[in-house]
Amino acid sequence: MSVSAANPEHHRMYDVVIVGLGPVGAVFAHLLAKAGLRIAVVERVAEIYDKPRAITLDHEALRVLQAIGLGDFMEQAIAPHNGSHYLGVDGEIIKIFDPMPPPFPLGWIPNVTFVQPDLEQALRDKLADYPQVDVLLAAAGVALKQDDDTVTLTARREPGEGLSIRARYLVGCDGANSFVRKQLGIGLEDLAFDEWWMVVDTLTSDPARRPAKSFQYCWPQRPGTFVPGPRNLRRWEIKLLPGEDPDLAGAPDNVVKLLKGFTDISDLTIWRSAVYRFHALLGQRWRDRRVLLMGDAVHQTPPFLGQGLCAGIRDAVNLAWKLRLVLRGDADEALLDSYEIERKPHVRAVVASAKEFGKIIGELDPVAAAERDLRLRAELKAGTAETIRQKFIPDLVTGLIARDVVLAGRLFVQPHVRAPDGRTCRLDDLLQGEFAIVTAAAEPMAWLSEASRAAWQHLAGERVVITTSGDSADANGILSVVERDGLFAEWMRQHGATAVIVRPDRYVFGAAGNADELNMLVGQLVQNLSAWH
Repeated sequence: MSVSAANPEHHRMYDVVIVGLGPVGAVFAHLLAKAGLRIAVVERVAEIYDKPRAITLDHEALRVLQAIGLGDFMEQAIAPHNGSHYLGVDGEIIKIFDPMPPPFPLGWIPNVTFVQPDLEQALRDKLADYPQVDVLLAAAGVALKQDDDTVTLTARREPGEGLSIRARYLVGCDGANSFVRKQLGIGLEDLAFDEWWMVVDTLTSDPARRPAKSFQYCWPQRPGTFVPGPRNLRRWEIKLLPGEDPDLAGAPDNVVKLLKGFTDISDLTIWRSAVYRFHALLGQRWRDRRVLLMGDAVHQTPPFLGQGLCAGIRDAVNLAWKLRLVLRGDADEALLDSYEIERKPHVRAVVASAKEFGKIIGELDPVAAAERDLRLRAELKAGTAETIRQKFIPDLVTGLIARDVVLAGRLFVQPHVRAPDGRTCRLDDLLQGEFAIVTAAAEPMAWLSEASRAAWQHLAGERVVITTSGDSADANGILSVVERDGLFAEWMRQHGATAVIVRPDRYVFGAAGNADELNMLVGQLVQNLSAWH
């Protein structure tokens, strides 16, 4: 990465220009750079924002960070999110989210907390390993235009220096006030959630003082949330009440007063406090020919499911491989339409759940709150309440997946495996991030017809056998590994599958039980890529 002062006009043409180097833009830049694409990133501000904003990640986001080479860093940077207790009017539990028990389906703890500036610094440092990435800081986009083949971004650096950057595609990762979205004139659909909350990040001198668990204070007189972050970071989110002025609420003495309503603050130093408007918004279009939007630029969610940044990272991993295939000629550019088709219903479902939890937490009517407590306690007692947070994250329901085929649209599991060199690692660390056919025994690999094998080779597809015993090897283009916990074997058995086709973003295209089904799926995939509609 050159943090370039040179005018990028010297370069003939970029594959992709990214507007915005927040965490979503940075993850997206990594995924494209890893694929060898030539990219420019334009970011309005020079420095990383040094305070935490997002504080939670899930196992799907961690798996993407693993894919770009930050797995070891994340191991050190995260703390487990040990679940949430929702406390009713009387201070007793009305709803519970428990941590998912191991073995973890995606190879990572399903919910964790992290410190955003640390992650952003790691993302930028590692981007420096890629010579074909130009990062232009303190450069603000002022105009964009596109024709049949290219997008041209006009950006301005101080003092008044103009830049013109040309690329095959442009992706706006430039946040809620997105310049790119506004340039395209794309409106936002209001999903009817609008509340003012104060977020207070503190550092404790006594980390053992509070439970290592989140609490949702479902108190009509003042709803709030407590989230323990990694190391000594502790966060409270506090709802502003009707009639409270958001501009005045953030005054330091008021922050202290509100915080004292939830905890003894003698061990706390306030690191940051900010008043936010929690919104639920969804972009009406995610693509305009050669320009696409992702992250907060095209959707915003209230934080009650901890999915804001996770949703943006899902966007990045969904679009990156599709752009890669289109740019290298392995897919028709119509494939890019599947990005919105897949991601939009997913975001809509996640926002709906986040809103639902926000309404539970934020109820201000004491009568309604008492009724809520009775209802939720009864569900908890009857065992009908879903207590695993990840169950509220949907699968893919449409797009580039096999229709009406078992496992299609589900996330592929990630077992810990013994590699051919003897070390134990997560499966994805041994893969290239292309399409993969994965089987639980060596025999089904022989099911591939000549045509399927040729098509697979053309796609640079991988072939992987995961067994529960025997030897690991990498021979004849087939990677054979032995898994540690029986996770994959059990998953395949449960779904009656013998072979599974996995997309580069680790969603399942479809599963097969016999040779005919497998060859049919390969044929269907190839056809879909060349004429996606």
